[in-house]
Amino acid sequence: MASRVTVEAIDAWRWRIPRQGAMRVDGLIYAGAGLIEEVLSDRAAEQVVNVACLPGIVGRCLAMPDIHWGYGFPIGGVAAFDVDSGVVSPGGVGYDINCGVRLLATDLEFGAVEAHRIRWADALYRRVPAGVGCRRGDLDLDDREMDRVLAEGAMWAVRRGMGDPTEIEYIEEGGCLSFADPDLVSPRARSRGRRQLGTLGSGNHFLEVQRVDRIFDPAAAAAFGLFEGQVTVSIHSGSRGLGYQVCDESLRQMPEAARQHGIEVPDRQLCCAPIDSPQGRHYLGAMAAAANFAFANRQIMAHQVRRVLEEDLGIAPAA
Repeated sequence: MASRVTVEAIDAWRWRIPRQGAMRVDGLIYAGAGLIEEVLSDRAAEQVVNVACLPGIVGRCLAMPDIHWGYGFPIGGVAAFDVDSGVVSPGGVGYDINCGVRLLATDLEFGAVEAHRIRWADALYRRVPAGVGCRRGDLDLDDREMDRVLAEGAMWAVRRGMGDPTEIEYIEEGGCLSFADPDLVSPRARSRGRRQLGTLGSGNHFLEVQRVDRIFDPAAAAAFGLFEGQVTVSIHSGSRGLGYQVCDESLRQMPEAARQHGIEVPDRQLCCAPIDSPQGRHYLGAMAAAANFAFANRQIMAHQVRRVLEEDLGIAPAA
């Protein structure tokens, strides 16, 4: 269904949705001239408008070039909220809390590993469970260890020999959100995540062995230690069933919270609560704990990739 939103061109790659009706700020979509037609071919732009109506939003409601229909917020949507007058909406964070990508840059050139491609793929499948049914990783956490994962994030894995402490400085927030509150993660969420650390999941998640084909910005590439022909590994995953459950439970609680605080939203999927309300603080604490679970999950999978290189293939990754 085509969008009913009208956009104004700012330049060749930015499109403004003027503030109108209940919108508190303008919308701004980043897309090339050819891509904007595709963006407007569904109703994701209408979600930009809806998000712009939320209390406390500041600046503009942004949409990145990958914008498409999401839950309340468009996928690719970005919005900032004033900490005093703004709200938090679980739909804006999404079900896969802290879904992200970990890039491992090796010192290997593609020619050195090309002959090992099949063995490498087979070994990765053994070390890193993937797919809809990958519910059981090698780790089975009791309640005490789960609390530590939820509080410490990636460092929990490093302290148990799965990685080097120097890695932590290269991870967002040092691989741990400090405001996490493990006590706010429900027994059901804990149960879903108990055997999922170190597993990839399904959907758009992936673990991919890659080759640097071309360098477009030599200075940036050098800063990241990248060179042409280099072998890298990308790991895309998140907080698995634990994060999904945290979001699902919060979405069930938020409509009542919005009513209590007199918040009207143009789409029920944007249910929210003031950031400093009991419901808002509860969600943020549980969400941060789920984010730490995701940091630990990617750290463990990165460790397993190194094990594949060193133990299964006999190649030092030197990354």
